[in-house]
This record gives sequence, structure tokens and C-alpha cells, in this order.
Amino acid sequence: MTDFYAVIGNPIEHSKSPVIHHAFAQLTHQDIQYERVIAPLDEFTETVQGLISQGFKGANVTVPFKLEAFAMANRLTERAQDAGAVNTLIFDSQGIIGDNTDGIGLVRDITKNIGVSFSGKRVLLIGAGGASEGVLHPILATQPELLIITNRTLDKALNMVKRVEARDEVLYVSVSAYAFDDLHGQQFDIVINATSAGLSDSQLPLPSSIFAPNALAYDMMYGRITPFMAFAKQHGAMVFDGLGMLIEQAAEAFLVWRGIRPPTAPVIEMFKQQAKA
Repeated sequence: MTDFYAVIGNPIEHSKSPVIHHAFAQLTHQDIQYERVIAPLDEFTETVQGLISQGFKGANVTVPFKLEAFAMANRLTERAQDAGAVNTLIFDSQGIIGDNTDGIGLVRDITKNIGVSFSGKRVLLIGAGGASEGVLHPILATQPELLIITNRTLDKALNMVKRVEARDEVLYVSVSAYAFDDLHGQQFDIVINATSAGLSDSQLPLPSSIFAPNALAYDMMYGRITPFMAFAKQHGAMVFDGLGMLIEQAAEAFLVWRGIRPPTAPVIEMFKQQAKA
């Protein structure tokens, strides 16, 4: 019997999630149907309830509804609580479980697909919005030497650091917040752009010296060469976009729903070949 899932957003027609999940289903012999669902900006809750009433088993959530999904879930996974946002919903007899697979998607793409370890590295995370919040704790769990959060509005980065420091756990990673101007004279092994600057082709005010030799520059956006990526390549960094993260976070959601982790390499290769065509 076919199980139904969806991705909910506004806009949603650009979403690659149906292609990704149907590829996963074929690779793992799972009987699912996966749809795009547009939710009116003021009717996210009603849209989710409609899917539940139709018998859907779960949904992915994309912009601008990740905070509403967080508020709507009656149970939250630890990683959803860490992120303060939800991108994966599981519907069961007790209600709605909210999860967040963005952070594990980023970490798996960088460590497994690209082959770069975070352990002992100096990491710069650019941005202090929801995208940064979603990946912060999974990055910290990999035990980098240090992690610097930088943002145009320094207070937002400082607040992220304060929330990390307030957690009741032993943290072996040095975490700090810097203004862009504070980055002069600093070098990083991994630089992650979690801002939406690429959408408007805006250049970030980064010093060219931030990239250590053989540094990885990673933009969480995908499907275009952003000014950040062009800047990083110009200054000697290895450059990657967020396509692998998109596919890896989808694989984690698939695992949560179906109990089986799909192989991601064939799907990443499929998208790369389509981009060349």
C-alpha cells in the first residue's frame, strides 16, 4: 500500500524534493508517493491538518514555515530543539513529531561526500539566522578546534554563542562571535556561508585572507555560482554548493520515515549530470 508524503512551502514549485525522494524510493524499493504542497502564508497549520486527514505519513517543511512547524509539533527531537526550527514532520497516532535534518545533512555532505573532517579544524560560520541555527550543534558535535560565528548584526551572533554556553553540557570547542571587521588576520580551514546573500548576488564583506591553505568554502545555497563561491575560488579555496546537503538532509528524513537510509551518491551524480546537460 502506497504511503504519502509531501514538501510544504511557499513558493514550492522549484523544490527538488519530489525528484530526490522518488529516486530514494526506487533505490530502496519503498512504495511511496511524494508531492509538492503550497501553503498560503497564513494557513500552514490548516495545510498540515489537511494532509493528516488525507492519511499522509509525514512532510518536509521549507521556507517560510520552519518556525511554524516547530511551534505546531507536539513532540520535538533533540536536534529540532537545538535548531529551534523543524524541517521534517512525522505524523503518528499521538500527533506530530518535529525533527530537523539540516545539520546532519550538512555534516554528512562535507565529511562523507567531500571527504573533509571537521575534527580539529578552525571553522567560520557566516550568518546567524535559521540556517545557521540549524547546523550549529551538529557542527559542534564533530569537535572542531574552534567555531566562529560572524554576522552583519553582531548581536544575533552573540546570542547564538550565549545559547551554546547556557547548555548543560561539557563543550570542548571554543565558540565566539565576530563582526566582519574582526576577521582580518584570521584564517579558517572550513568557511560555511549560511546567509541568503547569494539570492540577491550580494557580496559579503569578507577579507580575502580568511581562507587557510586548502580551505573548504561551502555555500548552503545550490544551483548557482554565488558571489561568495566566486570570491572563495579566486582566493584558492575548494568550493562546493549545498546540493549535497539538500540530498543528505532528505536522506535523513527518508530514514526517519521509512527506517532505511537510502544511498545518496547516485542521486547526487544524477543531479550533476542534469546540470551538465
